Amino acid sequence: MKRPLWRLLWDSKREAAFDVALVIGLHLLGRVLGVLFPTDTPPEAYAWVGGLWVNDVLMTGLNVALLARRRFPVVLMAVVAVLSVAQALLIEFGPGPLLEVNQTGDPWVPGLTMWVIYAAVVYTRGRTWRFFAWDLISIVALVAVRPWEEPGGDTIVNGIVWTILPAILGLYVGARRRLVGALRERAERAEHEQELLAEQARADERTRLATEMHDVVTHRVSLMVLQAGALGVAAEDPEIRRAAEELRTSGCEALEELRDLIGVLRRGSAEPDVPEAPPPTEVPDLAELIGQSESVGVPVEFTVDGDPAMVSSAVGRTAYRVVQEALTNVHKHAFGASVSVHVVYSDDRLRLVIRNTEPPTRAAADLASSGSGSGLLGLQQRVELVGGTFHAGAGADGGFEVDVILPAYVPTGEAVADE
Repeated sequence: MKRPLWRLLWDSKREAAFDVALVIGLHLLGRVLGVLFPTDTPPEAYAWVGGLWVNDVLMTGLNVALLARRRFPVVLMAVVAVLSVAQALLIEFGPGPLLEVNQTGDPWVPGLTMWVIYAAVVYTRGRTWRFFAWDLISIVALVAVRPWEEPGGDTIVNGIVWTILPAILGLYVGARRRLVGALRERAERAEHEQELLAEQARADERTRLATEMHDVVTHRVSLMVLQAGALGVAAEDPEIRRAAEELRTSGCEALEELRDLIGVLRRGSAEPDVPEAPPPTEVPDLAELIGQSESVGVPVEFTVDGDPAMVSSAVGRTAYRVVQEALTNVHKHAFGASVSVHVVYSDDRLRLVIRNTEPPTRAAADLASSGSGSGLLGLQQRVELVGGTFHAGAGADGGFEVDVILPAYVPTGEAVADE
């Protein structure tokens, strides 16, 4: 993208507007003061240079050059110093003044000197350039005060007002800006440290939860799986063996999900060092959920775009739970409504959109009131745990929509490998 031209002189449009208004205001003020307080030097004194129009050209050029005071303050200060020294030499040893002067108390420096000195003190960067700027300010102040002449109160006062006071004001403003910048930097650093401490606290809490889940839940479920396997071997009744095998299979699936969840908790949801090629994993089949829903009388329009193989196991299980909970809510609160489930797989993300229209009849009170009422909240927490985004709300047609975006891959293997 091409950089705007005004960026060469200013950092913001506010600075540009202020400087343009300042230049226009100073130009108009100079015209008004020239009318109210005309020079008392005879016009013949400027005949050698062609008249006062030279002064007007130089002052107009210097006025326009003030637009660059933030970027090139030392250059402007050098121009003022050259004009001031030239003015003094031409008056003392030459044919006459170059710039417009008054015979009483005139500092012999350009009318915009105070603004240039202020800019040189405030905006000059770098130790070497600052020393050079102060050397130029000293030369201009020397010309303005003119110590080689007989002491004159008006000359000294005017010289101080035009040179020393702007420098002092610039020192104050520069010190104040540095102080404000230091305080702002300290506040930003403290805020960043607070964020790091909060993140560390969250990481510690995730590790604690993972440890408790591993020590308690995983241990108990493992015992259940072993006992179910033993029951399936020892039982003689085929129905008991089949029930035991189903119990063992469900327990193994629960252990796999717990293993993934523990890995996510210990690694965190925003881990940057993702392997280039994650190992292939088995993702739960969403078509099974669709079939279960249709078997109870809720037809579902199911569409899939993309390759499910791009999704890791932990993300696939989360997607499975999202669809499961969304269809369960439809069964309880919108039975008879039209339902659509749209799944989009891509290289870096998985998107799920589950919509239902407004139900034709009001849901049964006993069915709608069943459950804990925190299913969507639990889904949101689970989605955010793996680094996804969750949105659920009423649709424009009176129905309901669940929109979830999940990352395609969430690392869990390293944490499990450390067990």
